[in-house]
Formats: sequence, C-alpha cells, structure tokens
Amino acid sequence: MERRTIGAAALEVGAVGLGCMPMSWAYSTSEQVGEESLRTVHTALDRGMTLLDTADMYGPFTNELLLGRALKERRHDAFVSTKCGLLVGEQHIVANGRPAYVKRACDASLRRLQTDVIDLYQLHRADPEVPIEETWGAMAELVTAGKVRALGFCAVGARADHRNRGTGSSTGSSTGTGRGIHETTVRQLERVQQVFPVSGVQAELSVWSREALETLLPWCAARGVGFMAAMPLGNGYLSGTLTTGGGFEPDDVRARHPRFTAEMMAANQPVVAGLRRVAERHGGGVTPAQVALAWLLSLGRNVVPVPGTKKERWAVENGNAARLVLTPGDMAELGALPAAQGSWD
Repeated sequence: MERRTIGAAALEVGAVGLGCMPMSWAYSTSEQVGEESLRTVHTALDRGMTLLDTADMYGPFTNELLLGRALKERRHDAFVSTKCGLLVGEQHIVANGRPAYVKRACDASLRRLQTDVIDLYQLHRADPEVPIEETWGAMAELVTAGKVRALGFCAVGARADHRNRGTGSSTGSSTGTGRGIHETTVRQLERVQQVFPVSGVQAELSVWSREALETLLPWCAARGVGFMAAMPLGNGYLSGTLTTGGGFEPDDVRARHPRFTAEMMAANQPVVAGLRRVAERHGGGVTPAQVALAWLLSLGRNVVPVPGTKKERWAVENGNAARLVLTPGDMAELGALPAAQGSWD
C-alpha cells in the first residue's frame, strides 16, 4: 500500500488506516466479537493499513486491551495512535486535561497496549478548566521521556461543541460552515503549536461532511501536519450497505444521530447514488465506499482516511481504495453532490 507521512517527524503510515472504535464502542454491541476483531486487525496490518486508531475512552479501556493482544505479536508492523483527555461516566463524558492525569493516562495506555511507546498521542478534547498549554506541555514531556513519539490533536467533537454553543441550526448543511465549526480548533492549534509541534490532526471529513475543507485542512497542509479523516464513510452510510428504516440497536450511536432517521436516510440517498455512479464507471467491483475514500486520498498527500470497522471484509475493501485513482471528472461530480441533510447542526 502507498505510504504517507504524518507531521514534521515524517512518521510513515499506510494511506488508509483502521479505526478500531467499532470493535468495542458505540456501534452494535451484539456484533462486537473479540476474535473477529483481532482477525480484522491482523488482516489490516497484512495489507499495509498500519495506522491503528484507538482511545482510552473506547470501552472504556477495552479497545486498547484488544489492540494490545494484536500488538504483542505485531508491534513492529503497526503505527499506534491513541488518545487521552476524556473520562467516561455512567451518564456523561467529561474532559480532564490536568497534567498529572495526562501522564497517568499515558502509562495506563502503554500497559493496556502492551507496548513501550505510543507513536501518536492525541488530545481527545481540550479541558475548559485547564489552560491548553499546560495539558500540551505535559504531553510534550511524554515525548521527552520516550513514551510517545509525536503529538496529535483530535477535533472530532467540533460539530457537537459548535451546536452546544448555540451557533448551529437544527438541519444545517454539510458545507459552508467549516469556519464556524473549526474556528475554536484552529485557535487551539495555534496555541499548542507554540509549545510543541503538532504532528497530526484528526477530524470528521467525508463527501457529506466537508466543513474541514474550509480552514482546518488548509491549516494542516500549510504546516506539514498530517490530517486523519475520521468518519470518512459517514458512520457507514456512504458505503451504500445500510437499509433505510432498518433501525439500529439502542446502544448504537446512529440510533440517536439526526442523519440516521428513516426520513433523513431516504433524503440523503442522492449522495450514495452519486458515489455509486462513479464506482460503476470504474467497474471491476469498485464500491461506493472505495470512491468515498479515494476522494479523501485525492485531497492531499497529508490526508489519511481512518474508516472504522470490526469486520475483516470491510477492512479489505477499505484498504483496496488506495489503488483507486479518480479522474478530474470524477472529482468534479463528487464535488457537486448535494449537501447532506439532518446534520448535528
């Protein structure tokens, strides 16, 4: 698989990563089978999908424990990205950016992952009660101590944060609001960059969630910062495999997602139809999901999509997207797809 670099440290990863969260968290608990997930991790590594993305909050903790079983045998094949800064309670999730906690969290992640170093340690969410420079400084000390190779910043929650500040609408589109959604993230990045270099930024980006194109991706590109595209398949919708009105298990995040009501899934079918048209032109079994991932890969050499899956077959399909080359006509057609309806805004 094609290799790409993350950050000024030129850390190499496969062009398509593996998001491990669905193996333990947020998606269809009844389908979370540890042995199947382990096979998925091994298959991804065999195919050059070296970036394994996890977090201590996934489970919580069980996702890192699962990955640790694979890393015990395959550490030299993997690029390990995990996150700190969020605590999971019974009813809510809270940020904790206190320096002492960050250092304890890192040590705990190292134990669960069965490794002596984390390749990319990301701040999952800034703590509003702690100056971000203090949190980032503690993370930088972990690099000095040899426990972490590089630091990253996760902005996956930016859409929800923007909504909670009362600046979003109830049905906003997926385009045209990137500056508003990511303006806080960019300011935070500018601040932490003065403390220690940012190697990677992780944020939602897909053909139906393009806000990051306006300010966040250009910020990364201008500074040689890697961009890890989270939810590149729109929580599975862009694969074209979900049945409209099929429903989700109660603990599945999509059961509460405004884009996954039966009405909105039907309304957003033109997006999937556009992906399918491009896929059919390429033939050879190309799928809508592969077109969606190839679109991301075409945005820049610093972009690494990180589709999440617990299924071996989907990991294989996702990895094969790295071989798909879109034409200028394809990119123009995908760029003209309608905005998604029912967003978090």
